Amino acid sequence: MAHFARINALGIVSTVIVAEQDFIDTLDNADSWVQTSYNTRGGVHYNPETGEPDNGEALRKNFAGIGFKYDIDRDAFIPPQPFASWTLNETTCLWDCPIDPPTPTEEEAAAGQYYIWDEATYQADNTQGWVLVGGGAE
Repeated sequence: MAHFARINALGIVSTVIVAEQDFIDTLDNADSWVQTSYNTRGGVHYNPETGEPDNGEALRKNFAGIGFKYDIDRDAFIPPQPFASWTLNETTCLWDCPIDPPTPTEEEAAAGQYYIWDEATYQADNTQGWVLVGGGAE
């Protein structure tokens, strides 16, 4: 069994299923299905039991999800761009934010606080963008 993504005319994933290749081959639209690897993320294959990188085949950069784009030139599944300021990482085919996220302090983490990206904050001042939330910080 393998995972397959159905790609529409715009190159967007509309469905992801588990099936045998023989079944896919019987479909009238077999050419619109592309195999995807459940254990692949950012061009790295991960062991499903340990979550650690292994030597498995990193098929098509990322496991396909509904709404992902299949880029035939890169032979990669690319998730939707989360924010206008984020850029595509050509190596991983994932989106990079323009500013590295801060690490919560021990006190922030203990209080249940964490950082989220705020595009409006970034657009107002492109040296900012991560906002502390949770634990009553909002």
